[in-house]
Amino acid sequence: MSDDVLNQLAPTGVLRAGINMANKLLVTGATPSGEPDGVGPEFARNVAERLGVDIVYVPFPTPGELADAVDDNVWDIGLIGAEPTRAEKIEFTAAYVEIEATYLVPEGSPLKTVEDVDSEGVRIAVSGRSAYDLYLTRSLKHAELHRAQGLPGALELFLTEKLDALAGLRPALNTDIGKVPGGRILDGRFTAVQQAVGTAKANAAAAAFLSGFVEEAKADGRIGALIEKHGVVGRLSVAPAI
Repeated sequence: MSDDVLNQLAPTGVLRAGINMANKLLVTGATPSGEPDGVGPEFARNVAERLGVDIVYVPFPTPGELADAVDDNVWDIGLIGAEPTRAEKIEFTAAYVEIEATYLVPEGSPLKTVEDVDSEGVRIAVSGRSAYDLYLTRSLKHAELHRAQGLPGALELFLTEKLDALAGLRPALNTDIGKVPGGRILDGRFTAVQQAVGTAKANAAAAAFLSGFVEEAKADGRIGALIEKHGVVGRLSVAPAI
């Protein structure tokens, strides 16, 4: 382990891991001591173990707030979706897991495919500043995005405003469909959110170390084992190797 990597990733003597608490696939519970638990927090702990330092979790209520804090020196690694806007300030590894994003539509909706949703007059509820919101902001040509705080807020907006579609991660939509009588989840996906490990752009040695660590963990089955351990098989997928 080079001194540069250790100095960049643990300048305070511990690894401070920024955790997006809104992602209930990666954060599925808490440890007996009350720390975040799940695929994301445990993978961050794996990084700390490789570095030979203790870990401190820095929780954020949304991924956007985690990304915004990159300049505040409150976290050393951040576990969020890799996205071009965020990558302006954060150096990301390749994804370690992927999560499909698609749409839920109400009963009787004429929208049959993911492609149908990007049409004039279609109004989409979305969790503001989520990775898939940022993707849709760049990609949609005709439909309108209506943003709310988190997926629960987006679901409420979708229902109360009678919007045409709810954008979200497929596993979460599979849960929310029970609150939308007659609703349908569209086949296919408009993107797959690439959950990755990020560090500040200035941390070149740390970024190279993290990239290698992620690829190693995908190849040796560690990520797959974490997915199984935390009960999210079929909801998270190990990202392809690069």
